[in-house]
Amino acid sequence: MGGKILSVASECVPLIKTGGLADVVGALPAALAPLGWHMRTLLPAYRPLLPHLAQMSEVLREADLFGAPARVVAGQIAGLDLLLLDAPHLYDRDGGPYSDTRGDFADNPQRFAALSWVAARIAREGASGWKPDVLHGHDWQAGFASAYLRYHGTGGAASVITIHNIAFQGWADAALIDVLRLPKSAFTADALEYYGGLASLKAALVTADAITTVSPTYAAEIMRPEFGMGLEGVIAARAGDVLGILNGVDPAVWSPELEPIAYSRETLSDKAKNKLALLKDLKLKIKGPLAIIVSRLTAQKGIDLALSAMPEFLDAGGGLAVLGTGDPAFEIALRALAARYPAQVSVKIGYNEAYSHRLFAGGDMVLVPSRFEPCGLTQMYGLAYGTLPVVAAVGGLADTVIHASPAALSAGVATGVVFHPVDAMGFSGALRQALRLYRDAPTWAKMQRQAMALDLGWGPAAAQYAALYQRLIK
Repeated sequence: MGGKILSVASECVPLIKTGGLADVVGALPAALAPLGWHMRTLLPAYRPLLPHLAQMSEVLREADLFGAPARVVAGQIAGLDLLLLDAPHLYDRDGGPYSDTRGDFADNPQRFAALSWVAARIAREGASGWKPDVLHGHDWQAGFASAYLRYHGTGGAASVITIHNIAFQGWADAALIDVLRLPKSAFTADALEYYGGLASLKAALVTADAITTVSPTYAAEIMRPEFGMGLEGVIAARAGDVLGILNGVDPAVWSPELEPIAYSRETLSDKAKNKLALLKDLKLKIKGPLAIIVSRLTAQKGIDLALSAMPEFLDAGGGLAVLGTGDPAFEIALRALAARYPAQVSVKIGYNEAYSHRLFAGGDMVLVPSRFEPCGLTQMYGLAYGTLPVVAAVGGLADTVIHASPAALSAGVATGVVFHPVDAMGFSGALRQALRLYRDAPTWAKMQRQAMALDLGWGPAAAQYAALYQRLIK
Protein backbone atom coordinates (compact mmCIF):
# COMPACT_ATOMS: atom_id res chain seq x y z
CA MET A 1 0.00 0.00 0.00
CA GLY A 2 1.03 3.62 -0.36
CA GLY A 3 1.38 6.12 -3.16
CA LYS A 4 2.47 9.62 -4.10
CA ILE A 5 1.40 12.81 -2.34
CA LEU A 6 1.88 16.42 -3.44
CA SER A 7 2.05 18.60 -0.31
CA VAL A 8 1.38 22.28 -1.07
CA ALA A 9 2.26 24.97 1.44
CA SER A 10 3.65 28.46 1.93
CA GLU A 11 6.17 27.44 4.63
CA CYS A 12 8.36 24.45 5.44
CA VAL A 13 11.05 23.87 8.06
CA PRO A 14 13.99 24.34 7.72
CA LEU A 15 13.63 26.61 4.67
CA ILE A 16 11.00 29.18 5.60
CA LYS A 17 9.02 29.55 8.82
CA THR A 18 6.70 32.03 10.50
CA GLY A 19 4.77 29.55 12.65
CA GLY A 20 3.84 25.96 13.45
CA LEU A 21 2.53 25.31 9.92
CA ALA A 22 6.15 25.10 8.74
CA ASP A 23 7.00 22.48 11.36
CA VAL A 24 4.14 20.25 10.27
CA VAL A 25 4.89 20.55 6.55
CA GLY A 26 8.55 19.82 7.16
CA ALA A 27 7.89 16.76 9.34
CA LEU A 28 5.23 14.93 7.33
CA PRO A 29 7.38 13.55 4.47
CA ALA A 30 9.76 11.65 6.77
CA ALA A 31 6.88 10.47 8.96
CA LEU A 32 4.98 9.05 5.98
CA ALA A 33 7.92 7.46 4.14
CA PRO A 34 8.08 4.29 6.31
CA LEU A 35 4.40 3.71 5.52
CA GLY A 36 5.03 3.66 1.77
CA TRP A 37 4.02 7.22 0.90
CA HIS A 38 6.33 9.39 -1.21
CA MET A 39 5.60 13.05 -0.50
CA ARG A 40 6.91 15.94 -2.56
CA THR A 41 6.47 19.45 -1.15
CA LEU A 42 5.69 22.42 -3.40
CA LEU A 43 6.77 25.83 -2.08
CA PRO A 44 7.09 29.32 -3.55
CA ALA A 45 10.69 30.23 -4.40
CA TYR A 46 10.90 33.23 -2.08
CA ARG A 47 14.04 35.35 -2.33
CA PRO A 48 15.93 33.48 0.45
CA LEU A 49 15.39 30.22 -1.47
CA LEU A 50 16.67 31.44 -4.84
CA PRO A 51 20.27 30.26 -4.30
CA HIS A 52 18.98 26.68 -4.25
CA LEU A 53 17.61 26.89 -7.80
CA ALA A 54 20.98 26.37 -9.49
CA GLN A 55 21.22 22.85 -8.02
CA MET A 56 17.68 21.88 -9.09
CA SER A 57 16.17 20.64 -12.35
CA GLU A 58 13.32 22.23 -14.25
CA VAL A 59 10.25 19.97 -14.43
CA LEU A 60 7.44 22.31 -15.53
CA ARG A 61 6.90 25.64 -17.28
CA GLU A 62 4.01 28.09 -17.16
CA ALA A 63 3.84 30.57 -20.03
CA ASP A 64 1.70 33.05 -18.07
CA LEU A 65 1.33 32.58 -14.33
CA PHE A 66 -0.78 35.53 -13.25
CA GLY A 67 1.27 38.09 -15.11
CA ALA A 68 4.58 36.56 -16.23
CA PRO A 69 6.22 33.23 -17.11
CA ALA A 70 7.21 30.85 -14.34
CA ARG A 71 8.75 27.44 -13.89
CA VAL A 72 8.90 24.62 -11.33
CA VAL A 73 12.21 23.08 -10.36
CA ALA A 74 12.78 19.85 -8.42
CA GLY A 75 15.53 18.69 -6.11
CA GLN A 76 16.59 17.58 -2.65
CA ILE A 77 17.20 20.19 0.04
CA ALA A 78 17.82 19.38 3.70
CA GLY A 79 16.56 15.85 3.16
CA LEU A 80 13.26 17.03 1.65
CA ASP A 81 12.03 16.17 -1.85
CA LEU A 82 11.06 19.66 -3.00
CA LEU A 83 9.39 21.43 -5.87
CA LEU A 84 10.01 25.18 -5.93
CA LEU A 85 7.77 27.53 -7.90
CA ASP A 86 10.18 30.02 -9.48
CA ALA A 87 8.03 33.07 -10.27
CA PRO A 88 10.15 36.19 -9.57
CA HIS A 89 7.27 38.57 -10.28
CA LEU A 90 5.39 37.04 -7.36
CA TYR A 91 7.99 35.91 -4.83
CA ASP A 92 11.36 37.63 -5.42
CA ARG A 93 10.83 40.58 -3.08
CA ASP A 94 11.86 41.98 0.28
CA GLY A 95 9.94 41.01 3.39
CA GLY A 96 8.45 37.77 4.63
CA PRO A 97 6.23 35.26 2.85
CA TYR A 98 3.11 37.41 3.20
CA SER A 99 4.11 40.98 4.01
CA ASP A 100 6.79 43.61 4.34
CA THR A 101 7.19 46.58 6.67
CA ARG A 102 4.21 48.28 5.02
CA GLY A 103 1.83 45.38 5.64
CA ASP A 104 0.39 42.47 3.66
CA PHE A 105 1.27 42.32 -0.02
CA ALA A 106 -1.67 43.63 -2.04
CA ASP A 107 -1.31 40.82 -4.58
CA ASN A 108 -1.43 37.96 -2.06
CA PRO A 109 -4.59 36.56 -3.70
CA GLN A 110 -2.70 36.20 -6.99
CA ARG A 111 0.55 35.04 -5.34
CA PHE A 112 -1.05 32.09 -3.62
CA ALA A 113 -3.59 31.40 -6.33
CA ALA A 114 -0.50 30.91 -8.52
CA LEU A 115 0.86 28.34 -6.07
CA SER A 116 -2.50 26.58 -6.10
CA TRP A 117 -2.82 26.75 -9.89
CA VAL A 118 0.55 25.08 -10.41
CA ALA A 119 -0.21 22.50 -7.72
CA ALA A 120 -3.46 21.58 -9.45
CA ARG A 121 -1.69 21.30 -12.80
CA ILE A 122 0.95 18.95 -11.33
CA ALA A 123 -1.80 16.87 -9.71
CA ARG A 124 -3.76 16.74 -12.96
CA GLU A 125 -0.93 16.19 -15.47
CA GLY A 126 2.18 15.29 -13.50
CA ALA A 127 5.64 16.85 -13.79
CA SER A 128 8.46 15.04 -15.61
CA GLY A 129 6.75 11.71 -15.12
CA TRP A 130 5.88 12.16 -11.42
CA LYS A 131 2.13 12.34 -10.86
CA PRO A 132 0.61 12.37 -7.36
CA ASP A 133 -2.37 10.34 -6.26
CA VAL A 134 -3.43 13.01 -3.75
CA LEU A 135 -2.94 16.76 -3.55
CA HIS A 136 -2.64 17.79 0.14
CA GLY A 137 -3.01 21.55 0.63
CA HIS A 138 -2.24 23.40 3.84
CA ASP A 139 -4.26 26.43 4.96
CA TRP A 140 -5.61 29.27 2.84
CA GLN A 141 -2.41 29.67 0.83
CA ALA A 142 -3.15 26.37 -0.92
CA GLY A 143 -6.92 26.75 -0.74
CA PHE A 144 -7.65 27.33 -4.42
CA ALA A 145 -5.78 24.15 -5.45
CA SER A 146 -8.72 21.81 -4.85
CA ALA A 147 -11.04 24.36 -6.49
CA TYR A 148 -8.88 24.37 -9.62
CA LEU A 149 -9.06 20.57 -9.65
CA ARG A 150 -12.84 20.70 -9.31
CA TYR A 151 -13.40 23.32 -12.00
CA HIS A 152 -10.57 22.55 -14.45
CA GLY A 153 -10.30 18.77 -14.13
CA THR A 154 -8.79 16.43 -11.54
CA GLY A 155 -6.83 14.08 -13.78
CA GLY A 156 -7.81 11.40 -11.30
CA ALA A 157 -6.15 13.08 -8.30
CA ALA A 158 -7.94 13.38 -4.96
CA SER A 159 -7.56 16.43 -2.71
CA VAL A 160 -7.23 17.16 1.00
CA ILE A 161 -7.15 20.51 2.79
CA THR A 162 -5.70 20.83 6.29
CA ILE A 163 -6.85 23.75 8.42
CA HIS A 164 -4.03 24.88 10.66
CA ASN A 165 -5.82 28.06 11.79
CA ILE A 166 -9.28 28.93 10.55
CA ALA A 167 -8.83 32.58 11.53
CA PHE A 168 -6.76 33.09 8.37
CA GLN A 169 -9.00 32.61 5.34
CA GLY A 170 -7.38 34.15 2.26
CA TRP A 171 -9.88 36.90 1.51
CA ALA A 172 -10.04 38.30 -2.04
CA ASP A 173 -12.31 40.82 -3.71
CA ALA A 174 -15.08 39.31 -5.83
CA ALA A 175 -13.89 41.45 -8.76
CA LEU A 176 -10.84 39.18 -8.98
CA ILE A 177 -12.81 36.06 -9.89
CA ASP A 178 -11.77 36.16 -13.56
CA VAL A 179 -8.19 37.11 -12.73
CA LEU A 180 -8.01 34.15 -10.34
CA ARG A 181 -9.28 31.81 -13.09
CA LEU A 182 -12.40 30.78 -11.22
CA PRO A 183 -15.81 30.28 -12.85
CA LYS A 184 -18.40 32.99 -12.29
CA SER A 185 -21.04 30.28 -12.33
CA ALA A 186 -19.61 29.04 -9.03
CA PHE A 187 -19.97 32.42 -7.32
CA THR A 188 -22.86 31.23 -5.17
CA ALA A 189 -23.35 30.84 -1.42
CA ASP A 190 -22.99 27.05 -1.60
CA ALA A 191 -19.74 27.31 -3.59
CA LEU A 192 -17.21 30.15 -3.86
CA GLU A 193 -19.08 33.25 -2.66
CA TYR A 194 -18.18 34.30 0.88
CA TYR A 195 -19.83 37.40 2.41
CA GLY A 196 -19.82 39.08 -0.98
CA GLY A 197 -16.25 38.19 -1.83
CA LEU A 198 -13.95 35.21 -2.21
CA ALA A 199 -11.96 33.28 0.36
CA SER A 200 -9.50 30.62 -0.71
CA LEU A 201 -10.06 28.62 2.48
CA LYS A 202 -13.81 28.46 1.86
CA ALA A 203 -13.11 27.42 -1.72
CA ALA A 204 -11.09 24.50 -0.37
CA LEU A 205 -13.73 23.54 2.18
CA VAL A 206 -16.41 23.17 -0.49
CA THR A 207 -14.26 21.46 -3.14
CA ALA A 208 -11.71 19.22 -1.36
CA ASP A 209 -12.47 15.53 -1.04
CA ALA A 210 -11.51 15.56 2.62
CA ILE A 211 -10.90 18.16 5.33
CA THR A 212 -8.52 17.72 8.22
CA THR A 213 -7.62 19.89 11.18
CA VAL A 214 -4.68 19.59 13.53
CA SER A 215 -6.48 18.21 16.59
CA PRO A 216 -9.73 16.32 17.27
CA THR A 217 -11.10 18.98 19.64
CA TYR A 218 -10.48 21.76 17.12
CA ALA A 219 -12.31 19.73 14.48
CA ALA A 220 -15.39 19.80 16.72
CA GLU A 221 -14.92 23.41 17.84
CA ILE A 222 -14.83 24.95 14.34
CA MET A 223 -18.38 23.76 13.69
CA ARG A 224 -19.51 26.26 16.34
CA PRO A 225 -19.83 30.06 15.92
CA GLU A 226 -17.40 30.89 18.74
CA PHE A 227 -14.56 29.10 16.92
CA GLY A 228 -15.64 28.80 13.26
CA MET A 229 -14.85 32.41 12.33
CA GLY A 230 -17.79 32.57 9.91
CA LEU A 231 -17.09 29.19 8.28
CA GLU A 232 -18.79 27.03 10.91
CA GLY A 233 -21.82 26.35 8.71
CA VAL A 234 -19.66 25.30 5.77
CA ILE A 235 -17.72 22.88 7.93
CA ALA A 236 -20.77 21.52 9.75
CA ALA A 237 -22.36 20.77 6.37
CA ARG A 238 -19.36 18.54 5.63
CA ALA A 239 -19.01 17.05 9.10
CA GLY A 240 -18.68 13.54 7.72
CA ASP A 241 -15.60 14.59 5.72
CA VAL A 242 -13.83 16.34 8.62
CA LEU A 243 -11.08 14.56 10.55
CA GLY A 244 -9.00 15.90 13.44
CA ILE A 245 -5.43 14.55 13.36
CA LEU A 246 -3.24 15.69 16.22
CA ASN A 247 0.15 17.09 15.23
CA GLY A 248 3.37 15.61 16.56
CA VAL A 249 6.80 16.99 17.38
CA ASP A 250 10.17 15.87 16.09
CA PRO A 251 12.14 14.19 18.89
CA ALA A 252 15.30 14.65 16.84
CA VAL A 253 14.89 18.40 17.39
CA TRP A 254 12.92 18.73 20.62
CA SER A 255 14.44 16.52 23.29
CA PRO A 256 16.04 17.44 26.63
CA GLU A 257 18.60 14.74 25.98
CA LEU A 258 19.98 16.83 23.09
CA GLU A 259 20.42 20.05 25.06
CA PRO A 260 23.88 21.30 26.19
CA ILE A 261 22.96 20.42 29.78
CA ALA A 262 21.21 17.17 28.93
CA TYR A 263 18.68 15.36 31.10
CA SER A 264 15.99 12.70 30.81
CA ARG A 265 13.21 11.12 32.87
CA GLU A 266 15.86 9.06 34.61
CA THR A 267 18.12 12.07 35.29
CA LEU A 268 15.38 14.62 35.94
CA SER A 269 17.33 16.27 38.75
CA ASP A 270 19.74 17.60 36.10
CA LYS A 271 16.95 19.83 34.80
CA ALA A 272 17.65 22.09 37.79
CA LYS A 273 21.10 22.84 36.34
CA ASN A 274 19.43 24.32 33.25
CA LYS A 275 17.22 26.51 35.45
CA LEU A 276 20.15 27.79 37.48
CA ALA A 277 22.16 28.61 34.35
CA LEU A 278 19.18 30.36 32.75
CA LEU A 279 18.40 32.43 35.85
CA LYS A 280 22.04 33.46 36.10
CA ASP A 281 22.17 34.59 32.46
CA LEU A 282 18.88 36.48 32.80
CA LYS A 283 19.98 38.01 36.12
CA LEU A 284 16.82 36.79 37.84
CA LYS A 285 16.49 35.81 41.49
CA ILE A 286 13.38 33.82 42.40
CA LYS A 287 12.39 31.46 45.18
CA GLY A 288 9.63 29.62 43.35
CA PRO A 289 8.90 28.22 39.89
CA LEU A 290 10.02 29.80 36.64
CA ALA A 291 7.17 30.08 34.17
CA ILE A 292 7.91 30.62 30.50
CA ILE A 293 5.88 32.05 27.62
CA VAL A 294 7.10 31.31 24.09
CA SER A 295 4.41 32.71 21.85
CA ARG A 296 3.07 35.23 19.44
CA LEU A 297 1.99 38.10 21.66
CA THR A 298 -1.65 38.38 20.63
CA ALA A 299 -5.12 38.29 22.14
CA GLN A 300 -5.67 34.84 20.60
CA LYS A 301 -2.77 33.59 22.73
CA GLY A 302 -4.34 35.07 25.89
CA ILE A 303 -1.44 37.42 26.61
CA ASP A 304 -3.87 39.86 28.25
CA LEU A 305 -4.95 37.06 30.60
CA ALA A 306 -1.33 36.40 31.51
CA LEU A 307 -0.72 40.09 32.20
CA SER A 308 -3.76 40.19 34.47
CA ALA A 309 -2.87 37.05 36.44
CA MET A 310 0.90 37.41 36.63
CA PRO A 311 1.32 39.90 39.52
CA GLU A 312 -0.26 37.44 41.99
CA PHE A 313 2.03 34.67 40.72
CA LEU A 314 5.11 36.90 40.98
CA ASP A 315 4.15 38.17 44.44
CA ALA A 316 4.00 34.51 45.52
CA GLY A 317 7.65 34.05 44.53
CA GLY A 318 7.39 32.91 40.93
CA GLY A 319 9.38 34.14 37.95
CA LEU A 320 8.58 34.69 34.27
CA ALA A 321 10.67 34.52 31.09
CA VAL A 322 8.98 35.62 27.86
CA LEU A 323 10.07 35.16 24.25
CA GLY A 324 7.84 36.41 21.48
CA THR A 325 6.68 39.22 19.25
CA GLY A 326 3.29 40.53 18.23
CA ASP A 327 0.85 43.24 19.31
CA PRO A 328 2.88 46.35 20.22
CA ALA A 329 0.54 47.05 23.15
CA PHE A 330 1.33 43.64 24.64
CA GLU A 331 5.05 44.12 24.05
CA ILE A 332 4.90 47.42 25.94
CA ALA A 333 2.83 45.92 28.77
CA LEU A 334 5.23 42.99 29.19
CA ARG A 335 8.22 45.34 29.29
CA ALA A 336 6.40 47.37 31.95
CA LEU A 337 5.87 44.15 33.96
CA ALA A 338 9.59 43.44 33.71
CA ALA A 339 10.36 46.96 34.90
CA ARG A 340 8.04 46.46 37.87
CA TYR A 341 9.62 43.08 38.74
CA PRO A 342 13.21 43.40 37.46
CA ALA A 343 14.52 40.48 39.52
CA GLN A 344 11.69 38.15 38.50
CA VAL A 345 10.71 38.90 34.91
CA SER A 346 12.68 38.75 31.65
CA VAL A 347 11.12 39.78 28.34
CA LYS A 348 12.82 39.27 24.99
CA ILE A 349 10.93 40.61 21.97
CA GLY A 350 11.55 38.58 18.82
CA TYR A 351 12.19 34.91 18.23
CA ASN A 352 15.33 32.84 18.65
CA GLU A 353 15.13 29.07 18.23
CA ALA A 354 18.19 28.32 20.37
CA TYR A 355 16.95 30.54 23.19
CA SER A 356 13.53 28.89 23.08
CA HIS A 357 15.25 25.56 23.70
CA ARG A 358 16.97 27.07 26.73
CA LEU A 359 13.62 28.27 28.07
CA PHE A 360 12.03 24.83 27.79
CA ALA A 361 15.06 23.18 29.36
CA GLY A 362 15.24 25.68 32.24
CA GLY A 363 11.59 26.50 32.86
CA ASP A 364 9.35 24.77 35.39
CA MET A 365 6.06 25.43 33.62
CA VAL A 366 4.97 26.78 30.23
CA LEU A 367 1.93 29.04 30.06
CA VAL A 368 -0.50 28.75 27.13
CA PRO A 369 -3.74 30.59 28.03
CA SER A 370 -4.98 30.69 24.41
CA ARG A 371 -8.56 31.61 23.62
CA PHE A 372 -8.36 29.15 20.73
CA GLU A 373 -5.53 26.86 19.72
CA PRO A 374 -5.93 24.54 16.71
CA CYS A 375 -3.18 22.25 17.97
CA GLY A 376 -0.33 24.05 19.65
CA LEU A 377 3.24 22.79 19.69
CA THR A 378 4.41 24.83 22.68
CA GLN A 379 2.63 22.66 25.22
CA MET A 380 4.05 19.54 23.53
CA TYR A 381 7.57 20.89 23.84
CA GLY A 382 6.78 21.54 27.49
CA LEU A 383 5.61 17.96 27.99
CA ALA A 384 8.74 16.57 26.32
CA TYR A 385 10.97 18.69 28.57
CA GLY A 386 9.07 18.14 31.83
CA THR A 387 8.16 21.84 31.77
CA LEU A 388 4.57 21.32 32.81
CA PRO A 389 1.92 23.11 30.74
CA VAL A 390 -0.71 25.42 32.22
CA VAL A 391 -3.22 25.64 29.39
CA ALA A 392 -6.74 26.63 28.42
CA ALA A 393 -9.19 23.82 27.68
CA VAL A 394 -9.37 24.48 23.94
CA GLY A 395 -8.31 22.71 20.75
CA GLY A 396 -5.12 20.71 20.83
CA LEU A 397 -4.31 21.96 24.32
CA ALA A 398 -7.27 19.98 25.66
CA ASP A 399 -6.20 16.96 23.58
CA THR A 400 -2.62 16.82 24.84
CA VAL A 401 -2.53 17.91 28.50
CA ILE A 402 -4.16 15.82 31.26
CA HIS A 403 -5.43 18.09 34.01
CA ALA A 404 -4.17 17.49 37.55
CA SER A 405 -7.61 16.66 38.89
CA PRO A 406 -7.85 14.50 42.02
CA ALA A 407 -8.74 11.50 39.84
CA ALA A 408 -5.82 12.05 37.44
CA LEU A 409 -3.38 12.58 40.29
CA SER A 410 -4.63 9.43 42.01
CA ALA A 411 -4.37 7.43 38.78
CA GLY A 412 -0.87 8.73 38.07
CA VAL A 413 -1.67 10.27 34.67
CA ALA A 414 -1.71 14.05 35.27
CA THR A 415 0.67 16.06 33.07
CA GLY A 416 -0.32 19.70 33.67
CA VAL A 417 -3.05 22.13 34.64
CA VAL A 418 -6.01 22.80 32.32
CA PHE A 419 -8.44 25.65 33.00
CA HIS A 420 -11.90 26.71 31.89
CA PRO A 421 -13.60 29.17 31.39
CA VAL A 422 -10.87 30.91 29.44
CA ASP A 423 -10.73 34.18 31.33
CA ALA A 424 -8.48 35.98 33.79
CA MET A 425 -10.17 34.41 36.81
CA GLY A 426 -9.77 30.93 35.36
CA PHE A 427 -6.11 31.49 34.54
CA SER A 428 -5.38 32.95 37.97
CA GLY A 429 -6.90 29.86 39.58
CA ALA A 430 -4.80 27.62 37.33
CA LEU A 431 -1.61 29.43 38.35
CA ARG A 432 -2.51 29.07 42.03
CA GLN A 433 -3.01 25.33 41.52
CA ALA A 434 0.29 25.06 39.62
CA LEU A 435 2.06 26.81 42.52
CA ARG A 436 0.55 24.38 45.03
CA LEU A 437 1.61 21.42 42.92
CA TYR A 438 5.12 22.81 42.49
CA ARG A 439 5.53 23.13 46.25
CA ASP A 440 4.68 19.42 46.58
CA ALA A 441 8.02 18.30 45.14
CA PRO A 442 7.28 14.53 44.90
CA THR A 443 3.97 15.14 43.10
CA TRP A 444 5.55 17.68 40.74
CA ALA A 445 8.41 15.34 39.84
CA LYS A 446 5.94 12.50 39.25
CA MET A 447 3.92 14.70 36.89
CA GLN A 448 7.11 15.68 35.06
CA ARG A 449 8.04 12.05 34.50
CA GLN A 450 4.51 11.25 33.34
CA ALA A 451 4.67 14.11 30.84
CA MET A 452 8.09 13.07 29.55
CA ALA A 453 6.92 9.48 29.07
CA LEU A 454 4.31 10.47 26.47
CA ASP A 455 4.75 9.52 22.81
CA LEU A 456 4.57 12.93 21.14
CA GLY A 457 6.14 11.90 17.83
CA TRP A 458 4.60 11.82 14.35
CA GLY A 459 3.89 8.08 14.23
CA PRO A 460 0.18 8.20 15.22
CA ALA A 461 -0.55 11.18 12.95
CA ALA A 462 1.27 9.62 10.01
CA ALA A 463 -0.80 6.44 10.34
CA GLN A 464 -4.01 8.48 10.26
CA TYR A 465 -2.92 10.51 7.23
CA ALA A 466 -1.88 7.31 5.45
CA ALA A 467 -5.27 5.73 6.14
CA LEU A 468 -7.01 8.84 4.82
CA TYR A 469 -4.94 8.90 1.63
CA GLN A 470 -5.61 5.21 1.04
CA ARG A 471 -9.34 5.73 1.48
CA LEU A 472 -9.35 8.64 -0.98
CA ILE A 473 -7.42 6.69 -3.61
CA LYS A 474 -9.89 3.81 -3.33
